[in-house]
Amino acid sequence: MAWIKTIPFDAATGKLRDLYRRVTGPGNNVDNIMMMHSLRPHTMEAHMAVYKYVLHHRDNTIPKWFLEAIGVWVSHLNGCGYCVEHHFAGMKRLMRDDARSDALRAAITADDVPAMPLNAREQAAMRYAERLTRAPQDMAETDVQALRMAGWDDGEILEINQVTSYFCYANRTVLGLGCSTEGDIIGLSPNNNDDPDDWNHA
Repeated sequence: MAWIKTIPFDAATGKLRDLYRRVTGPGNNVDNIMMMHSLRPHTMEAHMAVYKYVLHHRDNTIPKWFLEAIGVWVSHLNGCGYCVEHHFAGMKRLMRDDARSDALRAAITADDVPAMPLNAREQAAMRYAERLTRAPQDMAETDVQALRMAGWDDGEILEINQVTSYFCYANRTVLGLGCSTEGDIIGLSPNNNDDPDDWNHA
């Protein structure tokens, strides 16, 4: 499951046990990406807070399915199958359109933004996410201006930026520590957007 030692739910005590209780899914399942942090629980707390506030916060205005789609795209670009599988399942559940979801995944797999079944505004966001992921050192003000021209306001641009940046961080956590999906329940997420401190996965 990982290249470093991890502590399972049943063996957790103290602060780690408390954090595990906050992030568990059915049957006290803890996603492996969270277990990667078990030797330093404070880093799990930081990771979960960023994840919840960036992707699952009530004050976001971009639909959650599209934020998840950005996450799938960024994870694909980074070669992180773990995050692709988890967040594609979440995106598909939220889209409620299996054919469109599958077509979007096929276009992501083919690295083909024009083929993505998205409107021009959404495709512009995907191009921004690709550029920020592949060549962050080459970003320029014109990249933000292109999003404005596509119809995104500056608050939405911040959301796109933060979701892209979060997934680059999460992908490197997974890839750098050998995290696998073994034992995970694919596609769970903290669905209570109204309470930023409710991390429970369902």
